[in-house]
Amino acid sequence: MKLLFIGDIVGKPGRKIIDNLLNLVVDKFQIDVVIANAENAAGGMGITPAIAKEFFGRGIDIITSGNHIWRKKEIIPFLETRDDILRPANYPEDAPGKGMTIMNTRGGSFLCVINLEGRTFMRSLECPFKTAESLLDQVREKTKLIVVDFHAESTSEKVALGWFLDGRVSAVVGTHTHIQTADEKILPGGTAYISDAGMTGPMDSVIGIDKEIIIKKFLTQRPISFKVAKKNLYMQGVVVDIDESTGKSMSIQRVNEPFM
Repeated sequence: MKLLFIGDIVGKPGRKIIDNLLNLVVDKFQIDVVIANAENAAGGMGITPAIAKEFFGRGIDIITSGNHIWRKKEIIPFLETRDDILRPANYPEDAPGKGMTIMNTRGGSFLCVINLEGRTFMRSLECPFKTAESLLDQVREKTKLIVVDFHAESTSEKVALGWFLDGRVSAVVGTHTHIQTADEKILPGGTAYISDAGMTGPMDSVIGIDKEIIIKKFLTQRPISFKVAKKNLYMQGVVVDIDESTGKSMSIQRVNEPFM
């Protein structure tokens, strides 16, 4: 099974990339399943039901998220009614939505997707390591195909979770920092790993936001309204080839496709 994981989709430019590039990338890599982190798809922060439905219509199978999932209040009831859009599983149990889903792929296999959020430099949530352990206990007998989106700030926390889950999940894909890392690998137990899948949006920016605005913020140390940048658009992510009989990954390849 070939899985495309799309790095954080940022604002209208990111949505434009999905509209114009997704089908081309799916055909190029012969993709079976598409997962995308889209917590910044609405104006650079948050996601709305309309945007989520637009992505599903374009061919995205599962949407993952992170700490910005709550930014648009209209997404709250939507999270309660869907299995194909996730919030991090280590939020309190009474938080809206789900942190894990199992989907039936086009090839007839079952794929489990788990969304987790890191704690280093972020919120004081439940332990992502223990949460992952608990969720794996629930799904082991249902499927061997398990992909984890770890939405975290610290590279060390991401690397640690990769080693912790090696041999027990098919892939651990880092998100949140919007900077694609060059450490993609297959760990000894057969788990594909990358610290960050990158960003789908404008590269002439500071992690998706107009660079002049961010420079001004650093210079003045004052609150300032953000605006999504518009230039030099790329789709970033990874393609993971998973052996459906074992759940182990055979390869992981970075995606860095320009939108001309």
